Amino acid sequence: MLSTKTRKVKNRVAIVLRLEPKSLSRAKGYFGEFFRRMRARLGTAQAITATAHKLARILFHVLHNKEPYTESIFHRCDEQAQQRAEIRLRKQAAQLGFQLPPISTNSVA
Repeated sequence: MLSTKTRKVKNRVAIVLRLEPKSLSRAKGYFGEFFRRMRARLGTAQAITATAHKLARILFHVLHNKEPYTESIFHRCDEQAQQRAEIRLRKQAAQLGFQLPPISTNSVA
């Protein structure tokens, strides 16, 4: 590994895509949550790069396939990730000798 810093680029699109995540730190949408999650895990600089990369992939998909942007796919992916996490936690609890009760969706936390 030669360097872990973000490279200096002259491409204007790359610069704009890196400026956008800075404004997402307090956003309430999916990208704001993604940026905050990446910032907690990777640090601010790498979170900016990861979010810019996600935005670039979405932008390319929208322009290439000429489809409108929908955020529903992200919600579906998040639900699947939450289900996988619940299954993983149930398995870990079973290995430790515990049994978790089923989660009711009607209860208010």
